[in-house]
Amino acid sequence: MTSAEAVQPLLDGFALSLREILPVRAVWVHGSLVLGDYQVGRSDLDLVAVLDAPIADPAPLLELHRSLEKANPLADKLHCSYLRVDQLADATLRHPTWAQRRYFDRPVTAVTRRELALADHALFGPPPSSLLPATTDEELAAFVRDDLEHFWLPVTLKRRPWYTDVWVDHGPIVVARAGVTLREGRLITKRAALDLLPSLGFPTAVVTDIEQRRYGTPSATSPLWRVRRGNAARAFVRTQIRELVG
Repeated sequence: MTSAEAVQPLLDGFALSLREILPVRAVWVHGSLVLGDYQVGRSDLDLVAVLDAPIADPAPLLELHRSLEKANPLADKLHCSYLRVDQLADATLRHPTWAQRRYFDRPVTAVTRRELALADHALFGPPPSSLLPATTDEELAAFVRDDLEHFWLPVTLKRRPWYTDVWVDHGPIVVARAGVTLREGRLITKRAALDLLPSLGFPTAVVTDIEQRRYGTPSATSPLWRVRRGNAARAFVRTQIRELVG
């Protein structure tokens, strides 16, 4: 059984339950699950639900997510944004979303839209190609540049976040993936980004450190090592962003 097959019952059950409480037109999959880099229990389960009407009362939806999390540990990483079918064309709009075990609004970004188009996979209903307007290369590049300049670059002005696993694990991968998208107009997986990092000058010891948490067994880390790898990751991300966006 593949990693993707291991979570298929959870995904199918979620799509079925969702249709009982909301006017669902389609449920789509994006992220590592369809890009071929899904790791059971470590990767997020990224979904988009297309609705025929607004969510009048979010209470049943919140109860569905919470009940799934109680019944299945993998549901902790099940994330879903809820888009009205008449709002699919506007990538600037914010939509109700369940992610990181909370309910809030956020946009469905150009990267997500491109992933949806590449996979063109529906758990229920018509696939993205039937409903979702195409994301141009220019729109994709503009979003990536904006994300680097206005989210990631300011984080590199701080030291403390980089002494934790989450920022070290994500920052270098984000800029490696962004570089390929800006240069070549394509998306790559986190695995491919990790493989690319040494050629960009990122320390191989830190690549191994990240690899162990995503694909293997994490090693114990000393406070000194966390400071060293954090400083290396922060400096690398900052340098890469400056090279990519000026």
